[in-house]
Amino acid sequence: MAAAIILGAGLERYYAERREFAPRPQGEAPGHWSAVPVSTGADGCAEVRLAVDGLRCASCVWVTEKVLQRTPGVERASVSYATGRATLRWRPGETDLPALAGRIAALGYRPRPLGVERRPDRGLMLRMGFAGISALAIMGLYEGLYAGWWYGAMDPRFAALFRWTALVVATPVALWCASPFFAGAWAGIRHRVPHIDVPIALGVAILYAHGLVATVLGKDSYLDSLTMLVALLLVGRLLESRERRRATEAATALAAAVPRTVRRARGSTVETIPASELAPGDLIDVGSGEELAADGVIVAGSGLLRMSLLTGEAEPVPVAVGDKVVAGAILADGGLTIWVSAVGDETVVSAMARQLEAAAERTAEPTSADRIAPWFTAGTILVAVVTFLAAWHFLGLGEAMARSVAVLVVACPCALALAGPLATAAGLGAAARRGLLLRSGDALLALADINVVALDKTGTVTAGTLTVVDAEDAVLRLAAGLERYSTHPIARAVLEEATRRGIPLPQARKLHESPGAGISGEIDGREVRLGPGAPGEVLLTEDGQPTARIRLGDLTRTDARQTLDRLRGEGIRVALLSGDQPEIVERVAREAGAAEVMARMDPTAKAIWIGERRRQGDRILFAGDGLNDGPALAAATVGIAMATGAASSVLVADGVISTESLAPILGGIRAARATRHAVRLSQRWAIVYNVVAVGAAVAGLVNPLVAAILMPLSSVSVIWRASRVEVAVRRAER
Repeated sequence: MAAAIILGAGLERYYAERREFAPRPQGEAPGHWSAVPVSTGADGCAEVRLAVDGLRCASCVWVTEKVLQRTPGVERASVSYATGRATLRWRPGETDLPALAGRIAALGYRPRPLGVERRPDRGLMLRMGFAGISALAIMGLYEGLYAGWWYGAMDPRFAALFRWTALVVATPVALWCASPFFAGAWAGIRHRVPHIDVPIALGVAILYAHGLVATVLGKDSYLDSLTMLVALLLVGRLLESRERRRATEAATALAAAVPRTVRRARGSTVETIPASELAPGDLIDVGSGEELAADGVIVAGSGLLRMSLLTGEAEPVPVAVGDKVVAGAILADGGLTIWVSAVGDETVVSAMARQLEAAAERTAEPTSADRIAPWFTAGTILVAVVTFLAAWHFLGLGEAMARSVAVLVVACPCALALAGPLATAAGLGAAARRGLLLRSGDALLALADINVVALDKTGTVTAGTLTVVDAEDAVLRLAAGLERYSTHPIARAVLEEATRRGIPLPQARKLHESPGAGISGEIDGREVRLGPGAPGEVLLTEDGQPTARIRLGDLTRTDARQTLDRLRGEGIRVALLSGDQPEIVERVAREAGAAEVMARMDPTAKAIWIGERRRQGDRILFAGDGLNDGPALAAATVGIAMATGAASSVLVADGVISTESLAPILGGIRAARATRHAVRLSQRWAIVYNVVAVGAAVAGLVNPLVAAILMPLSSVSVIWRASRVEVAVRRAER
């Protein structure tokens, strides 16, 4: 791109005149951090939020938090694995932001101010590719060495050539490809928070040192195991890094729901101004089809307002003088003059955005591998030391070195580190094949513990569009005749049903449509009017006398009843949450089979209900589709959005249902439970393998050939168990 810009500007002489390459950008200088804005609380503590690049797994988050929390002067430090952001709070007299940023950088991660472009990290994939190719090459060489070792027929010159070639190929794998593990291990040791990188780095170092000495002495080594180990671990780390997501985009999507310009009324004139210039007390005019730019109260006019931002319901509601309205709502019909009560960050939509952003930045819990790693490391080193001392005393120095090295090599935590990523990848694939696309392995594993499924009504349990539920053909004919030229949502529902039934539409005369009051006209010589009736109904009046009603509703999804019944069969309770009228919500609950029903709930009420249930110990999955469902999606243990829903709900959710069905929720839970079972079995197998292999190494039964067989077998067993996730899900579906 730089070359294209230079050539396009006619500056080709740049390449002829330059004497050296342009300097590469360096890390942030300490002075740079002093310019980053920092907020100060009432207690005098400073607080800031930063983005942190290079967080490849939950272990990275765990170490970063531990190091920052142990820094003198730090009151609180939390790092979100989901968003890649850190929230730091400290006492200014004891430390400052440049020092804290330096602490993060010293761990091998790159802190940056929010809003600064993130640099892509392709090093992990390059290391993985090089390690994989090197592993295949060295394994090919070692096949010949092992065959010669077994049959005793290889010429010593060729054996030496193979060994030295393997050493040359393995050196960049050990020194470059494995560098992320060494950096993580050193950071953990230096800050006294060892994690899974410590035994990995120790195993790689011992393998390479042993390979170097053995090659010089003309003996076989473990270099094939070394390169395969690094390649497999980098694959696992790449799988974890791909699970990262950035839910903060939802806040941007929410802010985009507010128009950038408004028409402000000043006396008898109206001027168009940027929405940022609005102030409380201003009057703004809103026409049909426009979005509201601020919260306020209607002082003139009437109309139909789409309040899906606040209630999630598809049907517009009539509004008139004195009604409160919120930014982001759409005026479907009519005209309003609104007295502005809140603008910018004070509006309801901005409060929702902040709530989503705060809820998304949850700190990551250490994985089971992180918790086991310190004990694994200490145990491995202890056994190796005891083996060395005992063998040295009874069998001599040479045998002591061989056996202690064998202990450290065979006890490598490859299977332990791979168990989670591989099984999780298989579980994500199983869920995706059933229509549930999850953003991370953490979300998948959280699904396994779900005991309550809370569902939004409109667009989730129902199709999300108005439909004629009950109407006679004669009544529908008159209503369709009135509505044939209208763009109102009720008109579309009436016309679609009349078309579906094949009813010919009469020609209406003297049509008059009043926003919020209905539509009237003359059909067949009679005055006919269609206007609002009871909730979920419209009333047809002929010559001033009510004659019939048309029931409107949102049809329940065809598979809702079956899916909810099966969820209860899995021991999961189901609740229906909606901002609609109680009688409508209860009808849908009866049709779908939801036991717990909550009506007239706004976005905050939904989030509060979920929060209270979680504090009581429930693990809640919430599924919704509207812009208003964002806070509830973020507050739930796992939030699932419908792919056909609002963009912000899709962005903030932990997963997306890609089909017009609720069945993917059940499929995802089954996949999560199968994945958790596979992870636990794989970790148990890894522990059993290490116990047996270490025992064999202590007894002197492990040589290069045995190690070369055992290490791939341990990894293959983990891969095989991960592949059984799909089989387990299919078995549960029978």
